[in-house]
Amino acid sequence: MGRILAIDFGKKRTGIAVTDEMRIIASGLTTVDTKDLLTFLKAYISKEKVDLFLVGKPKQMNNTDSESEILIVAFLKKLEKQISKIPIHRVDERFTSKMAFQTMINSGLNKNQRKNKALVDEISATIILQSYLYNQ
Repeated sequence: MGRILAIDFGKKRTGIAVTDEMRIIASGLTTVDTKDLLTFLKAYISKEKVDLFLVGKPKQMNNTDSESEILIVAFLKKLEKQISKIPIHRVDERFTSKMAFQTMINSGLNKNQRKNKALVDEISATIILQSYLYNQ
């Protein structure tokens, strides 16, 4: 069985999380400059078996797509074209950034550590992945 790789896509940075091979545990992997995301994903799947890309779908409070959805859709078209063998599943990612920040507070990180936006993105990807696993 292959891993599930979650993507918290951002204009500048993208958080990445993965499951273990048994798909039990979601762990933050890294944060990648979004311009390097496709290159990173190609390199990662050349070393690890990935069965599914899980991509956050940002929504407004009124359930409409957020402005960043346009960028995500453009990226997904490139992803499907270049890595067509791995299916893509979208999941609602509302509140994940707030949950990630609260997780950082609960973990005892100091104020300077909580300013690390890359860490927030990685934790957000982990939350997206964990919620998907929980609801399966």
